[in-house]
Amino acid sequence: ALVLLAACGGGADAGPPAEPPGWTWSLPPGFAPPLVPADNPMNTAKVELGRRLFHDARLSVNGTLSCAGCHAGALAFTDGRAVARGATGQNHPRNAPSLINVAYQATLDWANPAPRTLEQQMRTPLFGEQPIEMGVNDANRDAILQRLQSDAQYPTRFAQAFGGETAPLHWDNVIKAIAAFERTLVSAGSRYDQARAGTATLTDSEQRGQALFFGTQGAAHCAQCHGGPNLGGGAFVNIDGRVGTPGFHNIGLFNINGTGAYPASNRGLIEFTGKPEDMGKFRAPSLRNVALTAPYLHDGSIDTLEAALALHADGGRVFGPGPYAGDGRANPYKDPLIDQIRIDAQEQADLVAFLKTLSDASVATDPRFADPVAR
Repeated sequence: ALVLLAACGGGADAGPPAEPPGWTWSLPPGFAPPLVPADNPMNTAKVELGRRLFHDARLSVNGTLSCAGCHAGALAFTDGRAVARGATGQNHPRNAPSLINVAYQATLDWANPAPRTLEQQMRTPLFGEQPIEMGVNDANRDAILQRLQSDAQYPTRFAQAFGGETAPLHWDNVIKAIAAFERTLVSAGSRYDQARAGTATLTDSEQRGQALFFGTQGAAHCAQCHGGPNLGGGAFVNIDGRVGTPGFHNIGLFNINGTGAYPASNRGLIEFTGKPEDMGKFRAPSLRNVALTAPYLHDGSIDTLEAALALHADGGRVFGPGPYAGDGRANPYKDPLIDQIRIDAQEQADLVAFLKTLSDASVATDPRFADPVAR
């Protein structure tokens, strides 16, 4: 465990309040503390403040949606919808990803490689306009802050969390506090983890699935995209002092009119790089807690693990007549690894059995992550 201690301030007449006490990490075996930006050090008061803000719908334009509205603990910090829905009722084009172990991800978006810290990423759901998520904008941001300023507890909590500031209740600190809380959403207590530690035993089917997943038998190739301690989710940061390479993949979901195209609202990495070969590339999601996070894929278009495995085994999917007509299996930009997958029905069933061992049920009930306020 690593303790990050902030410097102590002076007495009552020495200016701003003293910096608050630091933070002690409590992490699963093998997990180093996640990287923390120098301008947002962890402390207990900040994490607790962030937890309250994360669950507080008053941060949205109309007071109807909190961060937890799209990232609920009971669903491993997803929302159970095919695609997320913003405060104004507008659907997001993409599925809400899990936030478990998000502090260790080097990339934080389905297709945008730019946000590399939680603080950077959080500006999109707060201030983004296409689509609208929380709906904060120049016209209402002061009024939303006033909701917090008028609360009986928030002014004191901001002062405690950001002790070196004379006027700490502002948007940058809202973001920093929520990011600090999100860094604590660490989980590695699944049956898979217990089996690795020697405290549980997987069934024969689960063990066969594990061997398939990690490539010690068969030709499933799962771990080549869903690798590292988080089993996907982009590169894993600081698990052993290294940063992996972010992975974005086209798995053959679409091939509109045989051109390789994906739907206009969901074209993947190409939207940020402009490179034709990046059409349809999305980040391989983390498979931790995957049994709790249905539906699946970037667009939430697959309902079950069985269907997800079948899609990969088929090398993509085919759409019949309509605006998306085309054979995704023949997409010219598809990752060639997809065509190397060779898994029969029994192997798919074994893989599903293994994937179900990756869920840590404690994330749904851990009091450290729960809403601290009865609403």
